[in-house]
Amino acid sequence: MHYLDESMILVFLVQVSLLLGFSRIAGLLLRRIGQPAISGEILVGILLGPTLFGRTLPGLYAWVFPPDAMQQNMLETVAWLGILFFLLDAGLDTNLIAALRQRRDALTISLADLILPMAIAFVPVWFLPDHYIGPGGDRLLFSLFIATIMTISALPVTVRILQDLGIYRSDASLLTMCALTINDIAGWLVFAVILSFATGGTASLVRIPLVLTATVLFTLFCFTIGRRLTDRALGEINRLELPQPGTSLTLIFILGMAGGAITLGIGIHALFGFFIAGIMAGESRHLSEKTRETISQLVKALLVPLFFASIGLKIDFLKELDLPLTALMLVLGVAARFVGAWLGVSLTQHPKTNRQLISAAHTPGGEMQIVIGILALEYAVITPPVFVAIIVSAVLSSVLVGPWMKWALKRGRHTRPAAALTPSNILPSLAAASRDEAIRALCERAGAGLDPQEVADAVLRREELMGTALGYGVAVPHARMEQIATPRLAFARAPAGIEWNAPDGLPAQLVFLLLTPTGEDNSQLHLLRVIATAMQVPENRARLLGVPDREIVPLIYALFKEPRKP
Repeated sequence: MHYLDESMILVFLVQVSLLLGFSRIAGLLLRRIGQPAISGEILVGILLGPTLFGRTLPGLYAWVFPPDAMQQNMLETVAWLGILFFLLDAGLDTNLIAALRQRRDALTISLADLILPMAIAFVPVWFLPDHYIGPGGDRLLFSLFIATIMTISALPVTVRILQDLGIYRSDASLLTMCALTINDIAGWLVFAVILSFATGGTASLVRIPLVLTATVLFTLFCFTIGRRLTDRALGEINRLELPQPGTSLTLIFILGMAGGAITLGIGIHALFGFFIAGIMAGESRHLSEKTRETISQLVKALLVPLFFASIGLKIDFLKELDLPLTALMLVLGVAARFVGAWLGVSLTQHPKTNRQLISAAHTPGGEMQIVIGILALEYAVITPPVFVAIIVSAVLSSVLVGPWMKWALKRGRHTRPAAALTPSNILPSLAAASRDEAIRALCERAGAGLDPQEVADAVLRREELMGTALGYGVAVPHARMEQIATPRLAFARAPAGIEWNAPDGLPAQLVFLLLTPTGEDNSQLHLLRVIATAMQVPENRARLLGVPDREIVPLIYALFKEPRKP
């Protein structure tokens, strides 16, 4: 028996077209002014939901978004697919190996950014009035939910801002992402346990230890045996030359759904299973950056906007907006995450010049905060006004972090690229067969007082932690060296191109080697940003690739004579 008729399919197609189309437009407009696309997607949902569309054109609104349960379930099912695969994509972007190699500093920052915000947020939330607590929770569960929300930062938002600033491949960025990776895994583990309290009923005290044990065992299996099996499977796909990226994409999506099914069987939400499955697949050596980018574009262009736009369809934001509560959530969340990260960075060996930048990078709430808020609302732990406060504070914190990080980046001493570059460090035509060969050739030009082999080893170690290909044919391998007092820069042009595992799959033709003094990370950030900003301009890349060898030196100096301000 068919339960869907053509009119229901028509309405569904209209709903999806409106949400996707307007979300894409809003996202592009906001990105033009340096804001995350999620803000535009949520705004579209608010405008098309009961807050505005339902108020101004109630008759048309009732046709486009009817109250029929089956019609609503059609859209909600697709929207939930979006957030499930968003967590899978977030896992793919999580560099667990790099986090483990940076474990001392990253773990210090992450623990401070997990424990301190929970403690800071728990106390004031505990004293909120009873009418904010949902019928499905009590004061303890409510406070734990909100405190957990305050600990999880928006890694995708931070990554996007680091990319926009041109410092995504820097050491400060690597440390930030490693700390946020550990924070995400620990935060979602804590959240999964707390969620079990909300769903476990009277058996919670017996059930929670079993759920926690099963969750830890599942996670350990995925990060050990599961990771090796996935790497072998992806390697076989490459060896058999099966169609790419479609075959790898299918395997990864199946892994996500299997992980979600297992965690649901354990007694925690499927979101955690998708996230862990993404991390497991993302650690494979055989998964190229181009395939990762294809998956990310597919998920974020088609599935994720439906989820975040549909948030505005659930609630009348004007009716449920509580300004004092929203202000409390915003200030409490941003302050708690900033203080936690600040303390963590202060306890590490990382240069203190970047303490403000790294701490600010931990402040956005973003997608993860919203997802947890939705689950809390669905399980009736919180009320609609609290949910709206969480959504608005998450969006505002994501909007604030970009200008904040730009301001933090302007502080400190800056070095001009031209001052770090000498004519002898420029290779107009490099014929290297591999990334390692290109790096070693550039390290031969690193300058007096340095052992080329030692420099090459340091650069290659850094390359293994996090690739330095920016895309569009540019790579900036770099390392920090104790033996130098000022930054050094070398450049090579490789017209034939060198495979560098770039996000866009393009070979590197313009390679900059950057060496900076240990303990002076601000110069690395500034120089990386200036290089990335200049190389994002297509005309600059075309000029560098097109001029004769004899003209490459004056052109390089001309391009970096007046670097753009960060």
